[in-house]
Amino acid sequence: MFAIIEAAGWPIWPLLLCSVIALAIIGERLWSLRANVVMPKSLLSQVVQDFRQNGVSAQTLTRLSEASPLGIIFAAGLRNARNAPAIMKEAIEESGRLVAIELERFLTSLGTIAAIAPLLGLFGTVIGMIEIFGAQTPQGTNPLVLAHGISIALYNTAFGLVVAVPSMIFYRHFRAKVDAMLVDMELQAIKLVEILHGERQA
Repeated sequence: MFAIIEAAGWPIWPLLLCSVIALAIIGERLWSLRANVVMPKSLLSQVVQDFRQNGVSAQTLTRLSEASPLGIIFAAGLRNARNAPAIMKEAIEESGRLVAIELERFLTSLGTIAAIAPLLGLFGTVIGMIEIFGAQTPQGTNPLVLAHGISIALYNTAFGLVVAVPSMIFYRHFRAKVDAMLVDMELQAIKLVEILHGERQA
Protein backbone atom coordinates (compact mmCIF):
# COMPACT_ATOMS: atom_id res chain seq x y z
CA MET A 1 0.00 0.00 0.00
CA PHE A 2 2.78 2.40 0.90
CA ALA A 3 4.46 1.60 -2.44
CA ILE A 4 1.30 2.63 -4.27
CA ILE A 5 1.08 5.88 -2.31
CA GLU A 6 4.73 6.58 -3.05
CA ALA A 7 4.22 5.86 -6.75
CA ALA A 8 1.16 8.12 -6.87
CA GLY A 9 3.17 11.08 -5.56
CA TRP A 10 2.12 13.94 -3.33
CA PRO A 11 -1.21 14.65 -5.16
CA ILE A 12 -2.61 11.47 -3.57
CA TRP A 13 -2.55 12.94 -0.06
CA PRO A 14 -5.64 15.18 -0.47
CA LEU A 15 -7.49 12.16 -1.86
CA LEU A 16 -6.41 10.03 1.10
CA LEU A 17 -7.68 12.74 3.45
CA CYS A 18 -11.01 12.83 1.58
CA SER A 19 -11.30 9.04 1.78
CA VAL A 20 -10.74 9.05 5.55
CA ILE A 21 -13.34 11.80 6.05
CA ALA A 22 -15.82 10.01 3.77
CA LEU A 23 -15.40 6.72 5.64
CA ALA A 24 -15.91 8.50 8.97
CA ILE A 25 -19.08 10.20 7.74
CA ILE A 26 -20.46 6.99 6.23
CA GLY A 27 -19.84 5.06 9.45
CA GLU A 28 -21.36 7.78 11.63
CA ARG A 29 -24.47 8.13 9.46
CA LEU A 30 -24.97 4.36 9.24
CA TRP A 31 -24.97 4.29 13.04
CA SER A 32 -27.07 7.43 13.57
CA LEU A 33 -29.73 6.83 10.91
CA ARG A 34 -30.89 3.44 12.16
CA ALA A 35 -34.68 3.31 12.03
CA ASN A 36 -35.09 2.10 15.60
CA VAL A 37 -32.96 5.01 16.82
CA VAL A 38 -34.59 7.77 14.76
CA MET A 39 -38.23 6.69 15.08
CA PRO A 40 -38.99 3.75 17.39
CA LYS A 41 -41.95 1.73 16.11
CA SER A 42 -44.20 1.85 19.18
CA LEU A 43 -43.42 5.42 20.23
CA LEU A 44 -46.69 6.93 18.95
CA SER A 45 -48.89 4.45 20.82
CA GLN A 46 -46.80 4.91 23.97
CA VAL A 47 -47.11 8.69 23.80
CA VAL A 48 -50.88 8.53 23.28
CA GLN A 49 -51.32 6.07 26.14
CA ASP A 50 -49.12 8.09 28.47
CA PHE A 51 -50.95 11.31 27.58
CA ARG A 52 -54.35 9.77 28.33
CA GLN A 53 -53.17 8.38 31.65
CA ASN A 54 -50.92 11.14 32.98
CA GLY A 55 -51.38 14.14 30.72
CA VAL A 56 -48.34 16.25 29.86
CA SER A 57 -45.57 16.25 32.45
CA ALA A 58 -42.09 17.74 32.46
CA GLN A 59 -40.63 14.27 32.92
CA THR A 60 -42.45 12.95 29.87
CA LEU A 61 -41.30 15.86 27.71
CA THR A 62 -37.69 15.46 28.87
CA ARG A 63 -37.75 11.72 28.26
CA LEU A 64 -39.15 12.16 24.77
CA SER A 65 -36.70 14.92 23.86
CA GLU A 66 -33.75 12.76 24.88
CA ALA A 67 -35.03 9.50 23.38
CA SER A 68 -35.06 10.04 19.63
CA PRO A 69 -35.60 12.61 16.86
CA LEU A 70 -39.24 11.50 16.60
CA GLY A 71 -39.53 11.98 20.34
CA ILE A 72 -38.34 15.56 19.93
CA ILE A 73 -41.15 16.21 17.45
CA PHE A 74 -43.74 14.57 19.69
CA ALA A 75 -42.52 16.59 22.67
CA ALA A 76 -42.97 19.82 20.71
CA GLY A 77 -46.55 18.78 19.93
CA LEU A 78 -47.34 17.78 23.50
CA ARG A 79 -46.13 21.15 24.82
CA ASN A 80 -48.94 22.71 22.77
CA ALA A 81 -51.51 19.93 23.24
CA ARG A 82 -53.92 22.31 25.01
CA ASN A 83 -53.85 24.76 22.11
CA ALA A 84 -55.66 24.59 18.79
CA PRO A 85 -54.59 21.88 16.32
CA ALA A 86 -53.13 24.52 14.00
CA ILE A 87 -50.81 25.83 16.72
CA MET A 88 -49.81 22.29 17.66
CA LYS A 89 -48.99 21.49 14.03
CA GLU A 90 -46.99 24.70 13.70
CA ALA A 91 -44.88 23.78 16.74
CA ILE A 92 -44.33 20.30 15.29
CA GLU A 93 -43.25 21.76 11.93
CA GLU A 94 -40.72 24.06 13.61
CA SER A 95 -39.31 21.15 15.59
CA GLY A 96 -39.32 19.01 12.46
CA ARG A 97 -37.10 21.50 10.64
CA LEU A 98 -34.53 21.28 13.43
CA VAL A 99 -34.71 17.49 13.37
CA ALA A 100 -34.25 17.51 9.59
CA ILE A 101 -31.05 19.54 9.97
CA GLU A 102 -29.77 17.02 12.51
CA LEU A 103 -30.61 14.04 10.29
CA GLU A 104 -28.90 15.67 7.31
CA ARG A 105 -25.74 16.42 9.31
CA PHE A 106 -22.50 15.76 7.37
CA LEU A 107 -24.38 14.80 4.19
CA THR A 108 -23.34 18.02 2.46
CA SER A 109 -19.72 17.22 3.27
CA LEU A 110 -20.12 13.69 1.88
CA GLY A 111 -21.69 15.05 -1.31
CA THR A 112 -18.87 17.56 -1.64
CA ILE A 113 -16.27 14.81 -1.35
CA ALA A 114 -18.11 12.80 -4.00
CA ALA A 115 -18.00 15.83 -6.30
CA ILE A 116 -14.40 16.94 -5.75
CA ALA A 117 -12.67 13.53 -5.60
CA PRO A 118 -12.66 13.09 -9.41
CA LEU A 119 -11.35 16.66 -9.73
CA LEU A 120 -8.53 15.90 -7.30
CA GLY A 121 -7.81 12.78 -9.35
CA LEU A 122 -7.74 14.93 -12.48
CA PHE A 123 -5.37 17.32 -10.73
CA GLY A 124 -3.05 14.38 -10.02
CA THR A 125 -3.32 13.39 -13.66
CA VAL A 126 -2.24 16.88 -14.74
CA ILE A 127 0.73 16.72 -12.35
CA GLY A 128 1.63 13.34 -13.86
CA MET A 129 1.46 14.78 -17.36
CA ILE A 130 3.78 17.59 -16.31
CA GLU A 131 6.18 14.95 -15.02
CA ILE A 132 5.94 13.12 -18.36
CA PHE A 133 6.74 16.27 -20.33
CA GLY A 134 9.58 16.92 -17.91
CA ALA A 135 11.07 13.59 -18.90
CA GLN A 136 11.85 15.01 -22.33
CA THR A 137 15.38 16.36 -22.40
CA PRO A 138 17.75 17.36 -25.26
CA GLN A 139 19.63 14.14 -24.60
CA GLY A 140 16.46 12.04 -24.92
CA THR A 141 13.77 10.69 -22.63
CA ASN A 142 14.51 9.90 -19.00
CA PRO A 143 12.70 6.57 -18.48
CA LEU A 144 12.58 6.89 -14.68
CA VAL A 145 10.93 10.30 -14.79
CA LEU A 146 8.60 9.12 -17.56
CA ALA A 147 7.50 6.06 -15.56
CA HIS A 148 7.00 8.14 -12.43
CA GLY A 149 4.84 10.64 -14.32
CA ILE A 150 2.70 7.86 -15.78
CA SER A 151 2.21 6.27 -12.35
CA ILE A 152 1.19 9.61 -10.83
CA ALA A 153 -1.34 10.21 -13.61
CA LEU A 154 -2.92 6.75 -13.50
CA TYR A 155 -2.96 6.18 -9.73
CA ASN A 156 -4.52 9.55 -8.98
CA THR A 157 -7.19 9.12 -11.64
CA ALA A 158 -8.08 5.68 -10.34
CA PHE A 159 -8.05 6.67 -6.68
CA GLY A 160 -10.19 9.72 -7.37
CA LEU A 161 -12.86 7.43 -8.83
CA VAL A 162 -12.46 4.91 -6.00
CA VAL A 163 -13.22 7.68 -3.49
CA ALA A 164 -15.95 9.39 -5.52
CA VAL A 165 -18.13 6.42 -6.49
CA PRO A 166 -18.81 4.97 -2.99
CA SER A 167 -19.18 8.49 -1.58
CA MET A 168 -21.84 9.34 -4.17
CA ILE A 169 -23.64 6.02 -3.63
CA PHE A 170 -23.85 6.51 0.13
CA TYR A 171 -24.73 10.19 -0.25
CA ARG A 172 -27.72 9.30 -2.44
CA HIS A 173 -28.66 6.45 -0.10
CA PHE A 174 -28.59 8.66 2.99
CA ARG A 175 -30.50 11.47 1.28
CA ALA A 176 -33.26 9.08 0.24
CA LYS A 177 -33.34 7.51 3.71
CA VAL A 178 -33.57 10.88 5.46
CA ASP A 179 -36.34 12.05 3.11
CA ALA A 180 -38.32 8.86 3.75
CA MET A 181 -37.85 9.20 7.51
CA LEU A 182 -38.97 12.83 7.50
CA VAL A 183 -42.14 11.95 5.59
CA ASP A 184 -42.87 9.08 8.00
CA MET A 185 -42.28 11.29 11.05
CA GLU A 186 -44.50 13.99 9.59
CA LEU A 187 -47.33 11.49 9.09
CA GLN A 188 -46.95 10.18 12.64
CA ALA A 189 -46.92 13.72 14.05
CA ILE A 190 -50.11 14.61 12.16
CA LYS A 191 -51.69 11.42 13.45
CA LEU A 192 -50.71 12.40 17.00
CA VAL A 193 -52.35 15.80 16.63
CA GLU A 194 -55.57 14.28 15.27
CA ILE A 195 -55.71 11.63 18.01
CA LEU A 196 -55.13 14.09 20.86
CA HIS A 197 -57.82 16.43 19.52
CA GLY A 198 -60.34 13.65 19.01
CA GLU A 199 -60.33 13.87 15.24
CA ARG A 200 -59.03 10.34 14.84
CA GLN A 201 -59.05 7.02 16.68
CA ALA A 202 -55.72 5.64 17.91
